[in-house]
Amino acid sequence: MNTSNPEQAYVMARRVARIKLIASLLLRYGLVVAIGWIGAMKATHYEALGIQPLIAHSPLLSWGYRIWSVDHFTMIVGAAELVMVALLAIRPWFPRASAAGSLGAICMFLTTLSFIITTPGWEPSLGGFPALSGGVGEFLIKDFVLLGASFWTLADSLQAAYSLPVDIRSNV
Repeated sequence: MNTSNPEQAYVMARRVARIKLIASLLLRYGLVVAIGWIGAMKATHYEALGIQPLIAHSPLLSWGYRIWSVDHFTMIVGAAELVMVALLAIRPWFPRASAAGSLGAICMFLTTLSFIITTPGWEPSLGGFPALSGGVGEFLIKDFVLLGASFWTLADSLQAAYSLPVDIRSNV
């Protein structure tokens, strides 16, 4: 499409703005659904056992098992995730609180990504590193995208909280 015509450029700009709005809603509330679902599952014994090897090998989280049982510590982690979800979801009304939820999600995904290094999970039949095993690596690799989504929600929340311009290039 030739956007040198002002009318065509306007139509294209409106379409792109609509796509960006849909994308931002899907990104934020998709993150809410993903973290919320995972956090709610932490109330089950099945999930507690599933993540036990990850937490047990983590220098950041293994201390929790010295204080609480596997099920109780997993529930605490899940409760923290549900708090993050609530904070992420309230961005239209409380963007600063939502920024705090985004920071929590960033810390959570950095922690879970550290499991790739701390938990034995390289596929030996493929030569080890960087071949990820289905048990650990393939389960965690999606967290790179979720980490990126968390950074985006942080920027979006801070932009709303402090009434920052949408595109810094528009002020140049």
